[in-house]
Amino acid sequence: MALINDPLSVAIDGASSLIKDAIDRIWPSPTDDAAAKVAILKANTDSIIAQLDAQNRAANAEAASPDPWTSRARPSFLYVMYALILASVPMGFLSAIHPEMAKDVAAGMQAWLAAVPTDLWQVFGLCFSVYGVSRTVEKVKGVAK
Repeated sequence: MALINDPLSVAIDGASSLIKDAIDRIWPSPTDDAAAKVAILKANTDSIIAQLDAQNRAANAEAASPDPWTSRARPSFLYVMYALILASVPMGFLSAIHPEMAKDVAAGMQAWLAAVPTDLWQVFGLCFSVYGVSRTVEKVKGVAK
């Protein structure tokens, strides 16, 4: 099963299925069949690990970049999210004082966010999840502050 739905993972899964079917026909012996299937599973696991390692190296290289636009992109996004969360406090007061104006502001923000393509939200979610996991691993290993 592909962890990541990209052409390389799909191709690896397809090739694995073909090889497994061929092995089932060539080696009817349960011992030989099991050994061959273990070899295929190991090859699949190794290829997935190599792919994830390459993605991780790219993310680490990006984070280590001296370019402030590259290395500070993730923290900057957190600041934007914090600002949006903090904006909920005055919006609460605005809602109490001028409910119609608060509804108009909320509807405008909702329409603006809905205009962002779904694919972009998915890429953002994936990237931010990978970043969060990477930071957690760094902290557990004692590499990060």
